[in-house]
Amino acid sequence: MEVTIFAGLASALIGYLLGSISFAVIVSRIYAKDDVRNHGSHNAGMTNVLRVYGVGPAACTLLGDFAKGILAVVLGRMIFHAFGISGFDAGYISGLGALLGHLFPIWFGFRGGKGVLTSIGIMIAINPLAIVLILLVMLPFVFIVRIVSLASILGAALFPPVTYLLLSYQGKPALIDTCLSAIFAVLVIWMHRSNIKRLLNGTEKRLTLPKKADKNKQ
Repeated sequence: MEVTIFAGLASALIGYLLGSISFAVIVSRIYAKDDVRNHGSHNAGMTNVLRVYGVGPAACTLLGDFAKGILAVVLGRMIFHAFGISGFDAGYISGLGALLGHLFPIWFGFRGGKGVLTSIGIMIAINPLAIVLILLVMLPFVFIVRIVSLASILGAALFPPVTYLLLSYQGKPALIDTCLSAIFAVLVIWMHRSNIKRLLNGTEKRLTLPKKADKNKQ
């Protein structure tokens, strides 16, 4: 039992420290010697980087936030495997740590992003089929409505039921995975609470690209 607790805490801590690497902030500092959190939605996420600096910096942010979610799951599983622990997917523990790190990064004053890309990276490592099905629906939706926050909220809400249906169809135990996926969904939706208010008020901005990225944006 003590070994399992230690491995769980180690997985969560490593996931948190990895998730705390905020690529939106790092990219904005390298690209523009600036902090993206000073502009736009003041969010350290890919969408705000896209609005403020353009496609290139946004692509770098996307890759970084997505990759750290996958890496967190891999490292968590490696830790459990090293201790000979089986019967539970450690990816959920390290993945939750990575998501919390992204939302509240210790390296950047606990002001992070909203966790969409990191969550996708985590979940595609844990349950790739569920994420692929959700993305097949959500990506066209984004291009149609051009409201990223709405697609993110709906995608997060879909993850628990899709997880349950897929695992049930495959004849696998679904309760624990569904409950854990619901925790991820609630966190992502909660971080979008200000977006939800604007959606209800009809004031949420649609996605538009900057006419010209300005490296010296003040």
